[in-house]
Amino acid sequence: MRKSFQDDIAILKKLNLPRIWNGIKVLLSFYWSKWTNAPKTWGSPIAFAIEPTTACNLACPECPSGLRSFSRPTGNLKKEVYEKAIDELSKNALYLSFYFQGEPYINPNFLDMVSYARSKKMHTSSSTNAHFLNDENAKKTVESGLDRLIISIDGTSQEVYEQYRVGGKLEKVIEGTKNIVKWKKMLNSKSPLLIFQFLVVKPNEHQMQEVQALADELGVDELRFKTAQVYDYKKGNPLIPDNEQYSRYRKQHDGTYEIKNKLDNHCWKMWHSCVITWDGKVIPCCFDKDAQFVMGNVVEQSFNTIWESDKYKSFRSQLFKGRDQIEICKNCSEGTKVWA
Repeated sequence: MRKSFQDDIAILKKLNLPRIWNGIKVLLSFYWSKWTNAPKTWGSPIAFAIEPTTACNLACPECPSGLRSFSRPTGNLKKEVYEKAIDELSKNALYLSFYFQGEPYINPNFLDMVSYARSKKMHTSSSTNAHFLNDENAKKTVESGLDRLIISIDGTSQEVYEQYRVGGKLEKVIEGTKNIVKWKKMLNSKSPLLIFQFLVVKPNEHQMQEVQALADELGVDELRFKTAQVYDYKKGNPLIPDNEQYSRYRKQHDGTYEIKNKLDNHCWKMWHSCVITWDGKVIPCCFDKDAQFVMGNVVEQSFNTIWESDKYKSFRSQLFKGRDQIEICKNCSEGTKVWA
């Protein structure tokens, strides 16, 4: 499906002078840091993600939520934690993603949080397995002002879908999608931009053309194919697709696999974004799923204190010395390109 420009336009509408100036400072500080091999941060995050919950109704492989394998505490994001973070960051931050681990709609206050971010004129996005998009929630989602909603659909038949989305029902995904499309029409709303995300794995790669047809049929705005991260990939993995274009890994001459990313010793994400867990922990990025690298906590400190802390500077410095020596970076496919 052709890319829609609705999302780009929605983001541009949220720009103002403080956010533009902050973005310029962040960009300049990133390139200055690369040039000098010494981290400087001359702005605050352009974007960040916040975790509504760690709970999930499915049991997907390769997902700590699905496997219930967290070593960190689990729970739902509280209003006071969320609003403190938003109040501190929204002046300069343009983009907010309501997703890290877990299914956002399990948090009963999720859509109220979206509305609060909307009141701060932030661009908002979330990702869901669509099992909670009943008629009422679909209407509330459109009314909340959510700018972008990603629906995970990893198969066009129940047999294939449930091989990755363990415990899930494809009929619920289709029903939820129809409900969003219906309420967008009824409320005469262009938002949320509705995106089907198809995680390409070996069990479903033969259905890539079929999901394109399904997305068109249902009235979805965009379809995106996403490569899958797997933890045990070196000796191969049954989830790695045969189609190398949609694999993060390549097979070597000895039959083992390596990650395609060169792991250059820098990372744009460390300058322009971060993740805040449900209990207020600030961590470097979405690859730190178990919060091994906690930079601070917004419940106990101001965000700027955390962002400018020696601990954060030390972590950024490690990137220049050897990104492949940082555990959460070893299986990373992002961060080396600006705007990637």
